[in-house]
Amino acid sequence: MELAEIRKYPLKSVAGRMVDSSVVEPWGLAEDRRWAVVDEQGDIHWLGENPRLLSVVARVTDEDGLLLDAPGLPRLKVPPATGERVPVGFAEVDSVVLADPTAHAWFTRLLGKPARLVWLDDPRRCAVPASHGGLPGDVVSLAGDAPVLLTSRSSLRRLDEWIREEARERQDDPPAPLDMARFRPNLVIDGAPPYAEDDWREIRIGALAFRVSERCDRCAATTYDPVTLAQGKEPLRTLARHRRWDGKTWFGIRLVPWDRGELRIGDPVTVLS
Repeated sequence: MELAEIRKYPLKSVAGRMVDSSVVEPWGLAEDRRWAVVDEQGDIHWLGENPRLLSVVARVTDEDGLLLDAPGLPRLKVPPATGERVPVGFAEVDSVVLADPTAHAWFTRLLGKPARLVWLDDPRRCAVPASHGGLPGDVVSLAGDAPVLLTSRSSLRRLDEWIREEARERQDDPPAPLDMARFRPNLVIDGAPPYAEDDWREIRIGALAFRVSERCDRCAATTYDPVTLAQGKEPLRTLARHRRWDGKTWFGIRLVPWDRGELRIGDPVTVLS
């Protein structure tokens, strides 16, 4: 088995960016989900209700600001966040820092509703919830449930097979394979049997060890095509038929790093337990 893809999401809920390597910190990949878009009350603008967020490409600048691009909007360079600290209604985070007002206006225009850009200045203040397998000392960025999300190419291929089989049963045209981007992973592995990751408890990728905190339950955000932004019934319809238990549908696993270091594409993946 090997590490096939590394994906970062500097801004929560926007398009991911594939990279060849990344530093792993206690709270996740470096630069991953330190920024988010919230409403006037401090609640996160969720992708499932705001699919236009998927059209945004965000890059961290050398000065730790953001460079934002989206169709129909001018490119915006956001300076490092130095605004006031405000409360946020998300997971275990108590407060975040407001970004420059130009960013608030940019996202308000994008979403057609009041929006503010915020930055998590110190992820060590945000604990992995115990309800999601967090242990004392586990910390996380604005990803919320766990520092790292891992998926498997073979599991996605098996899901695509199930979707095609069900399409034939309905006498529908065969659908195109799903884009892994729907599942918003940080790490994608290749070479494992389909859904073998369900039973892993500890793994090593390259020189770094990780604890599996839980399997990943899936929501309506996966039903949006990451390119067209159109919503459909897959993959939840088929996952519910083949991968539903405890009232949820499952795809991928959540990880907590045990080590700090660097991952690279091609690193070997070893199951420790």
